[in-house]
Amino acid sequence: MRALVLNLFLAIIWVTLLGRVTAGGLVFGFLLGYLLLFGLRRLLGPTTYFEKLPGVLSFLLFYAREMVRANIRVARDVISIRRKSRPGIVAVPLDLTTDLEITVLTNLLALTPGTFGLDVSSDRTVLFVHAMFVDSADALRATIKNDLERRVKELFR
Repeated sequence: MRALVLNLFLAIIWVTLLGRVTAGGLVFGFLLGYLLLFGLRRLLGPTTYFEKLPGVLSFLLFYAREMVRANIRVARDVISIRRKSRPGIVAVPLDLTTDLEITVLTNLLALTPGTFGLDVSSDRTVLFVHAMFVDSADALRATIKNDLERRVKELFR
């Protein structure tokens, strides 16, 4: 956590030195800070920051791609004459164990158009998901488990 704070601090220093705050300047400052901290990682002490950050960035790219795909699919269905949506509720068994992991998964599903986490079983082993496109319950369950849940698990463990 300390390395992340230092990296953000270095990015802010970078845009301050530039004299203008832009998204590109912050990203570039963050990358420069990451490289600097990577070079000085022995001075930081034990940290998993340098192993976790590429995974987080990979997850963000994956989720952005899924978000765009879901938006296009929902928009296409809304504006088309023939509806292709087949709404349904699917029970997804969970491998996630902590409240934080389950909450993140549920919120990511809610942010993705066409899906929504309805409820979690009392023993926290099953998540009930409402989806706009349920062609096959098994296929949807496999997609959630193999894509989203697996990646959330990798982020937190």
